Amino acid sequence: MRETKDSADPSAATQVSPGTPRAGAFSPFRYPVFRAIWIANLFSNLGATMQGVAAAWLMTELTPSHQLVALVQASATVPIMLFGVFAGAIADNYDRRVVMLCAQSGMLVVSSMLAGLTYAGLISPFLLLAFTLTVGIGTALNAPAWQASVRQVVPSGQIPQAIALNSISFNIARSVGPALGGLLISLWDVSFAFAINAVSYVGLICVLLRWHPEHRRPQPRPILPAVWVGITYCATTRPIRRILTRSFALGFSIAAYQALLPTVVSDQIEGSEIGYGTLLGLFGMGSILAAPFGSTIRHKLGMEGILTLGAGLFVVSLSIVAQAHSIAFAMPAAFLSGMAWVLIMTTVNTAVQLRSPDAILGRCLSIYQAVTFGGMAIGAWVWGAVADWQGLPFTLHAGALVLLVSFIALRVLAPLPKLGEGVVRQT
Repeated sequence: MRETKDSADPSAATQVSPGTPRAGAFSPFRYPVFRAIWIANLFSNLGATMQGVAAAWLMTELTPSHQLVALVQASATVPIMLFGVFAGAIADNYDRRVVMLCAQSGMLVVSSMLAGLTYAGLISPFLLLAFTLTVGIGTALNAPAWQASVRQVVPSGQIPQAIALNSISFNIARSVGPALGGLLISLWDVSFAFAINAVSYVGLICVLLRWHPEHRRPQPRPILPAVWVGITYCATTRPIRRILTRSFALGFSIAAYQALLPTVVSDQIEGSEIGYGTLLGLFGMGSILAAPFGSTIRHKLGMEGILTLGAGLFVVSLSIVAQAHSIAFAMPAAFLSGMAWVLIMTTVNTAVQLRSPDAILGRCLSIYQAVTFGGMAIGAWVWGAVADWQGLPFTLHAGALVLLVSFIALRVLAPLPKLGEGVVRQT
C-alpha cells in the first residue's frame, strides 16, 4: 500500500489508467460484509424515506407557508453543510465502525421521540424542523464514515460499483418508501411512519455490532487542523476543486424540484398524500433503473457528458412540473428526475472518492457532501422564498433556467476532469 501522509500533497497522486478492467455491476455482493450492510442499509433507508415523506406532508398540514415546507428538505441537508466537514475529520481520526454506531443509535433515539410527540399531538412547525435537523446531524456524522469504509469491504477496483449499489439501495427505498409512507399516513397518521423509521435503525446497528473490520491505525489529530488539511487538499487539487464547484451549482438548482414537490402536490395539483408518495416512488424507480448503467454511460460519455445528460433531464422535469395540474401529468417528470439524480450523484461521488488519498478520504467525502448538500439547503431556502413571493410555476421555471445557464457557464469556467485525470492509485 502506498502510504499517504496527512499533509496530502496533491503531487503525490498517481494516475490510474482509464483502461483498467471493471468488474460487473453487482460484483460487490460477493463480499458478505458489504452484502449484510447493504441489506440493513436498505431497511434503514426505507424508514428514513418514510419519515421524510411524513415530515414534509405534516408540515403542509401545520402551516400554509411554502418556505417552511421547503425548509423540511433544507433541515435534512443543512447539518451536512455545517457539520459534515467535522464528521469527515472524525471518520479519519477514529474507528469508522464506532462512529457509525454512535450516529445510528442517536438517530434511533431522536426518531423515537419525534414519533411519541407527534402521536401525543405536541408537535409544531418549528419543533418538527428541530427534530429533522437533529436527524440530519446524525446523517452528516454517519455518511462520511460509511462511504470511507467501502474500501474496507470491497477491493479498490470495485469502489464505483459499490457506490452505485449504495445508491440503488437508497433509491429502492425511495421507490417503495414514499408510497408506503403515504399509505400509512392515510390509514393511521404520520406518527406511525416516524415510529417505523425508529425501528429501521435497529437492523443496521445489529450488523455493525457484528462487523469487526481489519483494525485501522489512524493517528488522531486535533479536529480543526485535521479539517484544514482536508479543505486545503480539496481547494488546491484542481480536479476536485472543479468537481465541487459544479456539484454546488447542480445542488442549488436541483433543490427547486425536491423542496417544492410537496406544495406542488398539495396546492397546485390539490392531490393527497398518496399522490405525493406515488411521485416520490416514481423518482425512486427512475433512479433504480438508471443506477446500474451509470458506469457504462460514464465511460462512453465522460463526466461532462453524463452530467450534461442529468442536468438536461432535470431542466425538462422542472418545466413539466411547473405546468402540472394532475398527478398523471407530473409522473413522467418524477421518473426522469430520478434518473437524472442518480446519474449526477453517483458520478460526482465516485469522482471524489477516486481522487482522494485514503488518509484524508473521510474529510474529502465530507467536504463533497457539505458542498453539494449545502447547495441544496441554500437552494431549498431560496426557492421556497421565491415561491412565497411569485408562486410555484414561476419558481420552478426559474429553477430550470438557473440550472441551464449555470451549467453552460461552468462548463466553460470549471470544466470537469477527463476520465482518469487526477485519480489516486489506492491498493
